Amino acid sequence: MSITKESELVGMQKISEVVATTLKLMRDYAKIGMSTKELDDYGGTLLKEYGAKSAPFETYGFPGYTCISINKEAAHGIPSKKNILKEGDLINIDVSAELNGFWSDNGGSFVLGKDLNNHQPLVNASKYILQKAINRIKGGVKIADVGHLIETEAKKKGFKVIENLAGHGVGRSLHEAPDNILNYRVRSNRERFKKNTTVAIETFISTRSNTAVELNDGWTLVGNRGGYVSQHEHTILITDAAPVILTQANGIWN
Repeated sequence: MSITKESELVGMQKISEVVATTLKLMRDYAKIGMSTKELDDYGGTLLKEYGAKSAPFETYGFPGYTCISINKEAAHGIPSKKNILKEGDLINIDVSAELNGFWSDNGGSFVLGKDLNNHQPLVNASKYILQKAINRIKGGVKIADVGHLIETEAKKKGFKVIENLAGHGVGRSLHEAPDNILNYRVRSNRERFKKNTTVAIETFISTRSNTAVELNDGWTLVGNRGGYVSQHEHTILITDAAPVILTQANGIWN
């Protein structure tokens, strides 16, 4: 969305603080032996306490308050009593919500407990690349150039990007224009980031796959060639200089 007055900025700041804090608290709450349903219920309780509504639940009828993807699930993992968290799991939590007509989105991957399966290098790469991409963004910068940066940095670290998952505009709804802030360069895309707009920037860094495919449950996405995916996401306000990171409170870079 385009921020045209102070009340809109305040609205985006409030909901961004809610989703960011919820993500951080959920990450801290995750424990070995806990089900992803229990973790999601905790996140849902937090959102309700803030007066916010789960975006995937409200918008798409998603069977959960948050998306919790485990190990080889790339995105949109359904919280379940059957999915029990284990030492060394690669976990992704994606929290998006609405409050007073404003929407915000953020997410992050992390390793639970000891890094038994050597997932940490992938997680670290995803964090680093998101930070580098966001630092490049300001009004007038080509969206395709940021996609090129993300893909190039992933390759430098020995990883790939998921090409059919992308960042997007956010604000008055969960997904707005620009609707495809991709993790690679599309040379024909001449669209540029616009000053005073809010967007969700997210990395999808992969060990083996370059495309996400949907499982039979109609939600869960996995890599087309297997392997693992790490995602990190911030909602930002674009300026003429460094972006304002509205979801900073999630602590995904800490």
